[in-house]
This record gives sequence, C-alpha cells and structure tokens, in this order.
Amino acid sequence: MVKNLSRRTVKMINVLCLCLGALFSFSFLPSSHSLSPVETRMSPNMPTEGSPLSPDMPAMERGFSYADSSRLNFLYDSLQLDSLGLSHEAYHKAVAGFLSLVILGEVRNPGVLSIIDFSRPSTQKRLFVLDMYNGALVFNTLVAHGRNSGKILPTRFSNRRNSYMSSLGFYLTGEPFIGQHGYSLRLEGIEKGWNDNAFHRSIIMHPADYVSEDHIRQWGFLGRSEGCPAIPTELDRPIIDSIRGGSCLFIYSPNNKYLHRSKLVS
Repeated sequence: MVKNLSRRTVKMINVLCLCLGALFSFSFLPSSHSLSPVETRMSPNMPTEGSPLSPDMPAMERGFSYADSSRLNFLYDSLQLDSLGLSHEAYHKAVAGFLSLVILGEVRNPGVLSIIDFSRPSTQKRLFVLDMYNGALVFNTLVAHGRNSGKILPTRFSNRRNSYMSSLGFYLTGEPFIGQHGYSLRLEGIEKGWNDNAFHRSIIMHPADYVSEDHIRQWGFLGRSEGCPAIPTELDRPIIDSIRGGSCLFIYSPNNKYLHRSKLVS
C-alpha cells in the first residue's frame, strides 16, 4: 500500500510539473495580440520628405513591449537607415529608451519615433521621423542645433538657460501653437539634468529660413538656433502634425558623459 501511494504521489508530481511547464511555455508563445505593429508593413520604399502620417490611420489596441526590440532592430536594416546616415548607436539608443518610456506609460503616441542624430554635421539630413506602426520612414530632413553647440558639428550641450546650446536626451512632444517663429511645437524634456529645463528655456520645434539647402550653399553650413531643433519652413506643418500629441523625440550625440549617465540609455 505504501509503495502504491508513493507511485501515485510521484505520478501526481510529474503531471503537475508538466502542467506548470506547459503553462509557463504558453505564456511566452506569440499570439495575434502580441504581434508588433511594425510587422503590419515593412515598407521597402524610403520616402525622405514625404507626407505626414495619415490622420485616419486606425488606432492600435496596444503599444509596444520589450519583446518588440528585435523587430524594431530589424527595422533599421529594412529601411536601410545606415545608408541614409543614421548612426547605428543613435537608432538603438533611441529604440531602447522609446520602449522603456512606452512601457512606463509616458508615451501617449507610440506610433511615431523621431531621432535627431547630432553625430552628423548640419550640412546633412539628420532628423529622422519613423512610423513605428507601419515600419516606414516618413521624414528625413535638415535640422538645426544651438549656436553655442558648435559651428558645423555640435559638440557642446547644456541644460542651462541662456546657454544657446542644444540639450541631449528624450523629449515628449506637446501640442502645436502659433508663436514668433510661426507654426511651432512644444517639447517636454524628461531627463533630469539633461533637458528638463526645456520649458523654461523655451526649447521648441519651429521653422526657420536658415534651415535650408540655400543657406548651406551660401555659407557652407546650416544656420543655428538658440537651442531649438529648428526645421525647414516648408515642412513645419507636415512634420509637426505628424509627431504632435505625446510622441517620443530623441536627440543623440556620441557624448560619453550623457551616454554613461542617462538612465534611459546607459
């Protein structure tokens, strides 16, 4: 009787282990609800200064998770962003921080990720706006840096008022408004010590006539701002309307101090 009881006990334990194992494995199987929005369309086309995101795009039922990181990393190769000059490190730091912020519930508009790559000179197109739901590059255009950050390549950055330098790190976009520069977009710096003075410094995205190919041809470099990421005048509304309303903007530079100390990228 004792032997039979022992055998039944062992069988019960084995069955329980198998059930738990199956349950554990099942919880990590992909389902139709866990597919990344990026998988809906990996566009081989690469619009550089195209149309804004469609206003009637259907809302997604969910955001992104850390499981999407490999799919988002594939997007870099799929869109051939390296050939357009976007730094591999800039992209991957942007995606890492973007996913963290989405999971924390900070990003109200996870369908768009904007990256400014300040490892590139101002004479090159270094603003990249990505449609994360459909896996497409929506904009790739010029963007200015702060006048005290450097002439052609920005190497100095600050969070201080009246520094006239650019500030690195992650921002959340606000709502558009009409200001002294025209159609502009409020930016909220969310990294303490790096860009959280953006509001008090009046750091916004705005159009500027010095952000143009004509200015580069005449002067040999792009015009500079007081720290704002200024964009071409002809693209102010298309870009701003695409990224407004709580999307993520990442301003990158291979700045060791920031990369080692930022809680979102280090």
